[in-house]
Amino acid sequence: MEPLVACIEAGRSYGDSEALLPVSCEVGLGDRIAIMGPSGSGKSTLLYLMAGLDLPTRGIVTWPAFPADSLPHPRAIAMVFQGASLLMPLSVVENVALPLLLEGASEADALARAHQSLRLLEICPLALKLPEELSGGQAQRVAIARAVATRPLLMLADEPTSQLDKITAAHIVDVLLDAADATGAALVIATHDADIAARLEQCWSISDGRLMTERSAA
Repeated sequence: MEPLVACIEAGRSYGDSEALLPVSCEVGLGDRIAIMGPSGSGKSTLLYLMAGLDLPTRGIVTWPAFPADSLPHPRAIAMVFQGASLLMPLSVVENVALPLLLEGASEADALARAHQSLRLLEICPLALKLPEELSGGQAQRVAIARAVATRPLLMLADEPTSQLDKITAAHIVDVLLDAADATGAALVIATHDADIAARLEQCWSISDGRLMTERSAA
């Protein structure tokens, strides 16, 4: 089976600073991967390249399993950012439906899929609340619901628990794993938390922009 995303000697520089040294790696359908490293190590840069949100300054990133007409920014990739990044004037259900509307879905279909995603995340009671009324954990669950609503093949989460307490963080990882299982998506989580990394089947280590190892977390 072709990989969902393949980095081939892909690196990223910003001016004279190398955020990510050339790296070759692949993510396949159903993979559960943690990318572990300290802040500033290159984790986010690698995820942005995988998502097609940034371009490598050397090497290439390809998405072999995606239709050619969906490239270079495959729609079936969802990104969960470090902060929930919700739009403050919109309700929870409107925030979840927004990416679907931007993709051309009808309002009725977008709202139906948004409510379905909220049910999956068990946060239906939050549907009409505004972001300012949510706790940090609730807001992050809404961000995950927004990602799941697009029915991605690949979910990328960039330090999704860094601003949460241990109990809430563990629950957010539960939610990400359950959502990936429910949709059949691959899941890649960038984290500096060893407890989170241990819960995924693979753990990659990155330091100073260099992908050091690719190993099983078992």
